[in-house]
Amino acid sequence: MDITEVDPSSDLALRAAYDIERRAALQGRDGLPHWSWQEMSTVFRKPDPGEDVVQLLAHAGGQAVAYAVAFLPVLDNLSKCWVSVSVDPDAQHRGHGRELLEHISSDLVSRGRTELLGESKLAFDEVQTHRNRRFAEAAGFTLSNVEIVRHLSLPVDGARLDAWSAEAAERHAGYRIETFLGAIPDEYLPSLCVLHGLLGVDAPTGEADWEEEVITPERFLENQASLAAAGRRIWETLAIAPDGTVAAQSTLSVPPDGRTDVSQWGTFVHREHRGKRLGLAVKAANLRAAQEAHPAMRRVVTQNAETNDWMVAINEQMGFEPVEASVEFIKRF
Repeated sequence: MDITEVDPSSDLALRAAYDIERRAALQGRDGLPHWSWQEMSTVFRKPDPGEDVVQLLAHAGGQAVAYAVAFLPVLDNLSKCWVSVSVDPDAQHRGHGRELLEHISSDLVSRGRTELLGESKLAFDEVQTHRNRRFAEAAGFTLSNVEIVRHLSLPVDGARLDAWSAEAAERHAGYRIETFLGAIPDEYLPSLCVLHGLLGVDAPTGEADWEEEVITPERFLENQASLAAAGRRIWETLAIAPDGTVAAQSTLSVPPDGRTDVSQWGTFVHREHRGKRLGLAVKAANLRAAQEAHPAMRRVVTQNAETNDWMVAINEQMGFEPVEASVEFIKRF
């Protein structure tokens, strides 16, 4: 098998990688959401300045058969990286995935990464037995965490949104709820970046212990520009504390035209402002704004650790239904 680095400026190489990854990710998961070619190519051509990316493409018999990608934080969590290996369904069960995983793992360890993390989305009744789990465990990975993927059908009735907002408002007098599409006012960026950086520390992450992520306003804005270039519309609702800092946030990412699945990204309340129903407040306000502006959207997709009782309770209150599991693995060197 011939393994080469993917040149992100090459449509030929990057498209081959995308097609393999898409076919492998949707195998047995027909109809579930997956990012578009526009989104994938933009992400790798306008990367996060806080990460390095390693991409490898494997060929056998003159055909691209497998693809691997790793994301390496460069500002924090320097021992860790996320790694994924995809094998084209037509080329599976021939050892290509094992060989490619060994190759990229050796490279990552040589770069000082001693904790490799990966994930796989699996049907609930296959969490223990799916071939992806068997593959990971055979390569020395162990179970780290299980998150539950949930979907919410759109549109949500306005009366329900009103009720959630009213319920939350009784608990957070003195806070303002503000919603933005794209640009965030400069005065909110420093405290918003702190909040985003704490998410991996405070949210349940299984066997992986994360340091606070270093997110500067400059990095935040670069990533926002990349998302816009990919055709995504980013809705951010903030809870502003009486002192003018961001106390809570919720992010919805609306995909480019042609897709109808909204991604619910982080919803997070600063530890000093909890117990005021700010999580419900920002989620309800953000959902209202996004669905009114994008009536073609048909569902919201989110996932949370099954041990995150606080967020699970909010999602269940809002009507999110469990669809599949996102199983996370870890391997230490």
